[in-house]
Amino acid sequence: MNTSLSSQKNKAVSPTFAHHCRASCRRLLAQIEKTKNSILAEFRGTLGAHEQLLGLALNEAESLAWQTAFPHLVFPMLATEKAEAVAAWHTRQQSIRQSGSLSARDA
Repeated sequence: MNTSLSSQKNKAVSPTFAHHCRASCRRLLAQIEKTKNSILAEFRGTLGAHEQLLGLALNEAESLAWQTAFPHLVFPMLATEKAEAVAAWHTRQQSIRQSGSLSARDA
């Protein structure tokens, strides 16, 4: 009889627990997506034709963040660092192209 009561309690608790778990996961996914969109918007205008690299960098940051115990805490900082790295790379590429075109004109 004790097992019967125990299983009835578990059945009553399970849907509520499962509901809270799904809701928590949805909030976590929404928070990460919102952060990703915010970072994309912040850096989008500065990268010109290299916006796809930014998207790839943010996907990589998200993948790495999900490997931790606290992805919602790790992702924003990691994504920002990766976005800044892409922006720095883009800036270096522009300066290389400009200095290359200056050298070609001087020759």
